[in-house]
Amino acid sequence: MQIMKTLKLSIYIIIFSLLMSSCEDFLSEKPSKSSSLVPTSVEQLEYLLNLYSTFYQEGNRTIIYSTDDYGLLPELYQAKSNIYSVAAVQFAAWDTEFLPFDTRENFWPGEYKKIFTANMIMSNLSKVEGSDAQKEQLRLESHLVRAVSMWNLAQTYCLPYTNANKDEPGLVLKKSTSFEEPYERATLEETYAMIESDVEEALKLTNKMELVNNKFRSWRGSKAAANAFAARYYLNRNDYQKALTHANVALQEHNVLMDYNTDMRYSSITSNVTVNGKPVPVLYPYTHDNQTDMTDMMEWKEFYFFRMLYHESWWYVPSPELLALYDQTHDLRFKYHMVDNYSYDRGLTNPAYEYPGYVFFYKDRIPIGPTVAEMLLIKAECLARDNKVSEAMTAVNQLRAKRFDNQAPSQVINLTASSKNEAVAKILEERRREMPFSQRWYDIRRLNSNEDTFDDVPVLTRNFYGYNSATITPAGGLKTYSLEKNSRRFAAPIPDTEILSSEGVIKQNTY
Repeated sequence: MQIMKTLKLSIYIIIFSLLMSSCEDFLSEKPSKSSSLVPTSVEQLEYLLNLYSTFYQEGNRTIIYSTDDYGLLPELYQAKSNIYSVAAVQFAAWDTEFLPFDTRENFWPGEYKKIFTANMIMSNLSKVEGSDAQKEQLRLESHLVRAVSMWNLAQTYCLPYTNANKDEPGLVLKKSTSFEEPYERATLEETYAMIESDVEEALKLTNKMELVNNKFRSWRGSKAAANAFAARYYLNRNDYQKALTHANVALQEHNVLMDYNTDMRYSSITSNVTVNGKPVPVLYPYTHDNQTDMTDMMEWKEFYFFRMLYHESWWYVPSPELLALYDQTHDLRFKYHMVDNYSYDRGLTNPAYEYPGYVFFYKDRIPIGPTVAEMLLIKAECLARDNKVSEAMTAVNQLRAKRFDNQAPSQVINLTASSKNEAVAKILEERRREMPFSQRWYDIRRLNSNEDTFDDVPVLTRNFYGYNSATITPAGGLKTYSLEKNSRRFAAPIPDTEILSSEGVIKQNTY
């Protein structure tokens, strides 16, 4: 796997460029992948974990385009034919013919690069100077980094983990920086065993989340971060008791919510688009303003572990089904995140076609790392599945109180349910409203794989035009694309570049 063979050099170059001022002797030699260039202090390894730019971005096109949260709409294409890239249509149509050869699919190598960095830190801990406590902290944080990336990859390129699927292909397991490790894909059971082992190691973290310059140090591992990710992991495994336990620990450690009544506002920067000769305002949330300045993102107080979903096209197109889930009068998430007239800002002005866009941080990033809001939703769902309906509604309403206009009637703000199934259904809808795009793909996979049937998403369907490897082909008219509950396409195609560079050792998913 060529990408894995180049990672060691790339990490050394990072060390060389960023630490030269403090360790000129250490980095006086030309960077190479030989053993002559090795870290000498624990501070140098810690610096790698502090480089949040290395870890925070997750450009996962599978989860952006593949669910019923995303709107693949013929009318948008008719208004402006280049509004959808052919890759967007291929992902949204659950393609298997052309996507393996999309040379711009970087999620697989990107997550493996993070895994390599974590492995490099762990493999060098015994070779550097520093206290045992410092080394143990870095070791446990590296396990958390690796667990997150392995889980991301498994949710994207592997089938859902069930007893029936446990012998299906999993991931290439990388536990060190050695080039001698095998490139064959392990089984799904072996893959999840490694993820869970990393989660259990990360749960040994005991440090608190630090607050530095009004920013929680959420780009680093902590007890709260490890438990928050463990809650997500065990919810995905349908182990509701463990998920609840870890969500509660995370909330005990950190439970700060953003109050949309006081903490959210529109941008003070006026944005107007000329439509039919007249200026039309586009009202963005203040979090839209800073594309390269990380301040607003870092000051989002709900993060446990700082990760952002990145969308290169700058338009999270909400489906009509997603839009219909919101109380458009009282839900402040709809007010601030569903930006009216967004299509005008994307060029749909001649002819004019108005359609909203989901905006969180600038136009390209939305939270995907575990948050306080997610922990309340996990707590609520786990309680509901245990038939503790009243407690479940209390948990979910704790979140809604911070998301709804506080002048709304209490019966509007607070959800009620009279049965387990009704409670679970309402909480799952709340998850979509709170975490659109970022968690829906993972949720559909787990809901279709658990013991309950009432929460299944039996089929996803879209009507759109045909396409080939290079372009959309509207001449053939609309086609229907479907993803059935047990489809093997719940595992996205692995980039063919990875298969070729492994000389065929890595095997493609079968469909």
